[in-house]
Amino acid sequence: MNNWQPYLDFAVEIAWQAGRLTLQHFQSAMEVMWKADESPVTVADRGAEALLRQRIEQRFPGHAIVGEEYGAAARDGEFRWILDPIDGTRSFVRGVPLYATLVALEVAGEVVVGVANFPALNEMVAAGKGLGATWNGRPCRVSSQSALSESVVCYTDHRRLYRDPIKAAAWERIVEATQTQRGWGDAYGHCLVATGRAEAMFDPIMSVWDCAALLPILQEAGGTFTDWHGNPTIYGEEAMSTNGAVLDALLQMM
Repeated sequence: MNNWQPYLDFAVEIAWQAGRLTLQHFQSAMEVMWKADESPVTVADRGAEALLRQRIEQRFPGHAIVGEEYGAAARDGEFRWILDPIDGTRSFVRGVPLYATLVALEVAGEVVVGVANFPALNEMVAAGKGLGATWNGRPCRVSSQSALSESVVCYTDHRRLYRDPIKAAAWERIVEATQTQRGWGDAYGHCLVATGRAEAMFDPIMSVWDCAALLPILQEAGGTFTDWHGNPTIYGEEAMSTNGAVLDALLQMM
């Protein structure tokens, strides 16, 4: 078995550094620009990704990189870093601390390292294949709750859940079956599942850089990270995290 610990340590280090850079701009006046997909971007997003890319290129010059702000830097080889410098930019620009710097490493098509740093909360959740998951350096696990009637379910954007009639109907059934629904969105909701503070998290629209870091985190914490059909993937353009114990019941409702 490969030793992913050095790669995990490096990912933790650069995610922390990029997160510190975002804090220089957090809750301050800054220009917000809008991309073609109508999502916001700031100097903090671009500066943090530039820092991440620079560190990776210095340490692993042969590795490929793909990020939300600067696209793909294709190189030969099976190693690819997947970056989201600020996951939750809408929260960031409003001064809400539920945003993350996400760093993941994919090797031969499998994500083996994932780090989610929440700099404004001073929280970091990280995982490597076969290494377990940690929350601020301590091992973390999903909850053992198996009853939907006692479960906490998170989501990112209430309106997006209703853009697709099939997903909207599924979401209504889930709302009726679960105890609590909270909009603790973006990567934070998924990491709440990984750390046992919620049982499930739903995102109807996702990109690969939104997903990559979360898959190993949820799996190593004992949970699941899948599309809405239950397939473990970062390429499903949607995502659902669960503690595993409620997965089958949720899939039946969907």
